[in-house]
Amino acid sequence: MKQILSTEEGFTGLEAAIVLIAFVVVAAVFSYVVLSAGFFATQESQEAVYTSVKMASSSLEVIGDVYGLDSDDDNDIEAIRFTLGLSAGGTPVDFSTVQMVFATSSVIEIIPGTDPLNAAAASAGEWNITDGASDTDLLLEGEDKFTIIAMPTTALGTNVQFNLEIHPSTGAAFGLKKTTPSKIDRVNLIY
Repeated sequence: MKQILSTEEGFTGLEAAIVLIAFVVVAAVFSYVVLSAGFFATQESQEAVYTSVKMASSSLEVIGDVYGLDSDDDNDIEAIRFTLGLSAGGTPVDFSTVQMVFATSSVIEIIPGTDPLNAAAASAGEWNITDGASDTDLLLEGEDKFTIIAMPTTALGTNVQFNLEIHPSTGAAFGLKKTTPSKIDRVNLIY
């Protein structure tokens, strides 16, 4: 028994066990830190992807046809009439912040909204909502449909290509790229 106590073989095994446990604890703490950093980076990149998809996709779509209106029979289209709704899964659009840009091969102009937006009539160089909105509710959401009349300052003749872009405060711009017909009547279907 005295011979066993005088040797340090048991003591060396205990020290090795303590060092091994210390290495395991340090490795566990290090792996926890690495995994936490990875989860945080993954969450941040996922949020960036969701935000970019929201900003890059348009929530708007045209419901029905786009019409060109000639109110004074001078063979020029003075107003463009169309109905907008939300696309499937689209986020609501606040039309009090919407801007419209009208462009042809020779003209580019920003068309401001009337004040209020659901005014009875728009004049040249303005747009308004003729149906679907109220004084207090300019939010296009759910199954809502807003009928818009946009009146650029310059009238459109026959066979004129134009682009009317609707810019909501969030999401991508929605563009109407159309061409006026070769014969202009009071009400014209624009393709």
